[in-house]
Amino acid sequence: MNIQDAAHKTVKDYPGGSESLAPRLGMSGAVLRNKVNPNNCTHHLTLKEADELMGYANDFRILHALAASHGFVIQSAEVPKSGSLIQGMLAAAAGQGDLAHIVSEALADGRITPNEVSEIERACTALQHVLAHIAQHATVSIPQGGRYGL
Repeated sequence: MNIQDAAHKTVKDYPGGSESLAPRLGMSGAVLRNKVNPNNCTHHLTLKEADELMGYANDFRILHALAASHGFVIQSAEVPKSGSLIQGMLAAAAGQGDLAHIVSEALADGRITPNEVSEIERACTALQHVLAHIAQHATVSIPQGGRYGL
């Protein structure tokens, strides 16, 4: 997903859409709609507005799309509050299975459509998120003395 589509979907998917979100950004719903409309060439979302938009909407598709357009993947720095390494590993294995199934289905007809690419990207991102949480959980699970425990 490109950043313009990500911005449009962020506003569109927000409860109440642009009419609810725009006042928090100090603009009218019409102006916000124009700024995130992929077909509009006259109004543009500033970096500050995009930052505020993500914060108010608690939706970070713009950030993910921007990172992806430069070959990066981002992850939350939030440390898991519960669960275990074993639960994380099982979730990762399930995610790998889901990804393998999606790729298998996409390749069944010998070609991958743009929609299938998006589905594969979503599955990869979800799996990366699980793996990042395993790494974070491992870091905070080391007791004093440096010995790992389950």
